[in-house]
Amino acid sequence: MRMSDLVAKYITEMLDEQNGSAEIQRNELAGNLGCVPSQINYVITSRFTPEQGYIVESRRGGGGYIRISRVSMDRGTAIMHIINSVGNSLDKASAEAMLNNMVNRSIIELSVAKVMASALSDRALHTVEQEKRDSLRADLFKNTLLAIS
Repeated sequence: MRMSDLVAKYITEMLDEQNGSAEIQRNELAGNLGCVPSQINYVITSRFTPEQGYIVESRRGGGGYIRISRVSMDRGTAIMHIINSVGNSLDKASAEAMLNNMVNRSIIELSVAKVMASALSDRALHTVEQEKRDSLRADLFKNTLLAIS
């Protein structure tokens, strides 16, 4: 398991145990998991975003902390937030992370995520020029979510 996956899993478990809200000290968490604090920042900024259903508050300094809270929203609102967060480009890894997140939050079914992942894969898009794939992937991702919302 990659370190970023381990950090995300640890934070998600904390959120589950603490009713959707967790407060962490970045340096302490990094020490416990054996990683550098910047890896904690990366995971939080990439996997715990408002578009993915989280609010992150940060306080710096000696007693600083990062508070992460899970936000409840209906399926349609969640899908629209995700669509609006995609922008004009979407790489394969980000698409897969977003699909996994949507399955974990029961926004889409696993079977839908698998079909979307297959359609968004580099294998499916192999005939498209490399520099155009992420743009096409973003359009396909957004349009597919619109169709199922």
